[in-house]
Amino acid sequence: MRNTRGARRKKQGHAGNRLALVGITFVVVSLAVAINVRKSSLETKNHEYQVRQEILSRQVEAEEKRAEELEERRIFVQTKQYIEQVAKEKLGLVNPDEILLKPAE
Repeated sequence: MRNTRGARRKKQGHAGNRLALVGITFVVVSLAVAINVRKSSLETKNHEYQVRQEILSRQVEAEEKRAEELEERRIFVQTKQYIEQVAKEKLGLVNPDEILLKPAE
């Protein structure tokens, strides 16, 4: 009787070890798959962020260029040349030494 009980315990022990090994293997494989999926997700987000960074960099450059143009315009608006140009175009004024010619009708 003792031999049969010892044999059963050894078989149960091996079966338990195999079950534990299968469980551990399943857990390790599951973790590997989860990490791989997360890695793919992070790589996709990283690519999206890089594209967005490029777009924002271009927008910053465009706004800096626009700021320079506006600064040049601000300086030009304060000149005598601009004042004369507006007076001629919008108000129809002329300098005292200029002669205004109108076409014959």
